[in-house]
Amino acid sequence: MKADGRAQGDVASVPLALARHPSTAYDYLSLTKPRLNLLVVATSCAGYYLGAPSAPDWIRMGEAVGATALVAGGAAVLNQVYERETDALMRRTRERPLPDGRIAPPEARLFGMALSAIGVTWLALAANVLAALLAVATLVVYLVVYTPMKRRSTSATLVGAIPGALPPLIGWTAAHGSVSIGGLVLFAIVFLWQIPHFMAIAWLYRDDYRQAGFPMLPVVEPDGKRTGRQALAYSLALLPMSLVPTFAGITGWAYFALALPLGIAMVVLSARFASERTVLAARWLFFGSITYLPLIWVAMVLDH
Repeated sequence: MKADGRAQGDVASVPLALARHPSTAYDYLSLTKPRLNLLVVATSCAGYYLGAPSAPDWIRMGEAVGATALVAGGAAVLNQVYERETDALMRRTRERPLPDGRIAPPEARLFGMALSAIGVTWLALAANVLAALLAVATLVVYLVVYTPMKRRSTSATLVGAIPGALPPLIGWTAAHGSVSIGGLVLFAIVFLWQIPHFMAIAWLYRDDYRQAGFPMLPVVEPDGKRTGRQALAYSLALLPMSLVPTFAGITGWAYFALALPLGIAMVVLSARFASERTVLAARWLFFGSITYLPLIWVAMVLDH
């Protein structure tokens, strides 16, 4: 009876502990960057659907997308472990769990490694080894190449766009069983889209990046000319690339009819930013970019 009583007391103490510390679970969740992970879920889900040779297996699709999200979440956690000191210097990141001291680095590191390992293993079992290897490549490029490179080179933005664009290719490969032209087109669209999106963010938060010592383009070249040129150049490249799904047989002409004006709008917003280089122009480009991507993905899925 005494042993049973202790067991019951231990079980009862769990919800009481959570009630006293309601933010602990939220802090661990926030380390995975759930809002950013929504993009991973959406693009990998669309990639799986578009890459399926027939009607997709919804359970397998959910498993593949969930596993990809775990890998992305693990990468986000490990990235924050590495950057906790610089995060403490920036206004928009200094209240994250690690720089604020709410979670210890060893605990966060173990959490990130566990998420990544579970995600890669699950993806290999639920989909195929090739998709799992692409997930491993995402981790390696993001954590081993991009994260340390951010402190040394303006080219880190281009490198960081590679793991950011891999989720739709992972989804496509999980369903299709191979890396084919369709998956590469999806990868290219997200890769090109990220550059004007990131240039807008870099301009809006250039003081934060300067404070933390990150050599972003707006920090290294304060006049913003090169920042604007890059945003415009990649938007111009994105426009024809966004139309390729129709010619590759992934979508019909209804998608084309929507992708064309959306691509032109991205070029116009980027050109305005390149010309004016103001906070307002950067905000217009930022909001335009986060509107553009979900619209063309929805159009691709509906017109597949």
